Amino acid sequence: MRPVLLAAALVGGLLGAPAQAPAAEAVCFLSCDRLDPSRAGQETFPVPEKNLNGRRLVLHVSDADGMAWGSIDDGVRGDAVWLDRSWDGGRTWEGLLGKAAIPDTWTGTRTLMYNISDPGGHRRGLIRACGDAAGVGCTDWVYPVVCDVRCDHTDAGQAIGDVRPVPPATLAGRSISLHTDANGMAWAGIEAGGPGDEVWLDRSWNEGASWPDGSSLGRITVSGTGARTAMFATRDPRARLYGGAVRACGRASSGQNGACTAWARPSPTRAGAAADALMYSYSPHPGWWPSSWWNTAATLTTVIELGDRSHDWVIGRTFEQNKGVFPAGGRSSDPIEGNFVSRAIDDSAWWGLAWVAAYDRTGESRYLTMATTIADYVHGYWDTGTCGGGVWWDRERTYKNAVTAGLYLRLAAAVHNRTPGDTVWRGRARTAADWYLRSGLINGASLVNDGLTRDCRNNGQTVWTYNQGLAIGGFLEAWRATGDGALLDTARRLADAAVTGLTRDGVLTESCDVGTRTCDDNQKQFKGIFSRYLADLARVTGGYAGFAARQAESIWSRDRDPLNRIGQRWAGGSPNQLDWRTQASGLGALIAAR
Repeated sequence: MRPVLLAAALVGGLLGAPAQAPAAEAVCFLSCDRLDPSRAGQETFPVPEKNLNGRRLVLHVSDADGMAWGSIDDGVRGDAVWLDRSWDGGRTWEGLLGKAAIPDTWTGTRTLMYNISDPGGHRRGLIRACGDAAGVGCTDWVYPVVCDVRCDHTDAGQAIGDVRPVPPATLAGRSISLHTDANGMAWAGIEAGGPGDEVWLDRSWNEGASWPDGSSLGRITVSGTGARTAMFATRDPRARLYGGAVRACGRASSGQNGACTAWARPSPTRAGAAADALMYSYSPHPGWWPSSWWNTAATLTTVIELGDRSHDWVIGRTFEQNKGVFPAGGRSSDPIEGNFVSRAIDDSAWWGLAWVAAYDRTGESRYLTMATTIADYVHGYWDTGTCGGGVWWDRERTYKNAVTAGLYLRLAAAVHNRTPGDTVWRGRARTAADWYLRSGLINGASLVNDGLTRDCRNNGQTVWTYNQGLAIGGFLEAWRATGDGALLDTARRLADAAVTGLTRDGVLTESCDVGTRTCDDNQKQFKGIFSRYLADLARVTGGYAGFAARQAESIWSRDRDPLNRIGQRWAGGSPNQLDWRTQASGLGALIAAR
């Protein structure tokens, strides 16, 4: 028997549980497995230490890092310590992780650090410290119970509300139903059953593809005609796993037949539920939503605006992992040259606005400093030699368009509004607003076309919702910077035009939402950006609440599946596209309607 299997078998025999020891693949979350404990962000001891023949076996945990390490003390040469990690609730495990033996003249040693869970791979793990010192023993598994607002095994009588997110399953006259409450807890129930029937809950962290650590939760046997399980959490903020999917299952007393409902994510609030589904696609080790660069900036801004403290770690993570240099293909088709800039001037400006939002959320100066750095870079492409002003869309100076104009206006004004004593950015915002108004980008219907021709005329190209939204947001922020009421009036005029001119039956509609057309990866996110800036205007004017409510209601009732995933067509219909970009866009509308 190989040494790894032998050790696992010894521990399994000692603890009375079967085990297997597949080769462990490195897990990377905030850091990769095998990090030195000297780099731990904290040190806690959530499980009791183990006395192993007079030795102290200790599990050390850093929730800040999502990692753990083991140590053995009061030992002798040759005593060993390692970690076990399980992905199925402790039934099986990867053994001997980081195994270390006490060397000569020492009385103790420790392992390296390993990740407890794998949020990027949508796996919830357990970990424990084990040792061999004249016998094999282990500490308890850490965090076997999932806790959010409430913890696993809470009595369903304590539920705050009762929502049945999917139709019940039927089985030989029985009705098996899934229930969720306002805290995101879930339980299963069976009705019209009989003695000996069973009911339970399954929980999955990968949208129902598998459920190795969440099978048969709360399984109970019916003594009368109905029963319900205890409640189980569907979010694990400690493990950075959000929006776990659940289903209710049951078995009739006669035979081995069974049935389950569809999988669903609870939805305590609309925006919160949409955000949980969005976070499923965040890749925490590289710190972005693969694989779109500017879309990640816009998506991060939306997550920041949600204001959920459990997601605040994403702000710093995205900043630190992406502020460096990346070759072409690493983050974008263009090289990223550091400080979030590239040849795409509009892409850079999206990141500038993201860091403005991060500064507003956290008050950390590093974000405003970065936003200002990016704004300086964008300003370098302001050019009065063509069309009397405006910022070029790209470094090659091929196009002056609405997206770059709107981004620069909003960013310049935002930097001024957050920089005490500034006059430079105020002047730039004033100049940018004046230029935008006379540029011709706004057509006779007060809608914003895509850009200008080489001879500086409105090119008549598509009115995209995000260009309209950026213009609204830009003039609004410029009003804050200058106090000029005419700029606020312009923002209102553009918003009023959009409410009638960019909707169908009251629902915001992109031109690529119509008929058999589909939207590209950029266009998928446009409507949510419009919603962001209309909401900002609404906070100032007190208007547009009815419009925002219509968008949210249509999304929730016509463009959402049981996992709270939101598609491109807010009014429903097909062909409908669905990915994290459409999710971020829909989330923007739900935030606007709060």
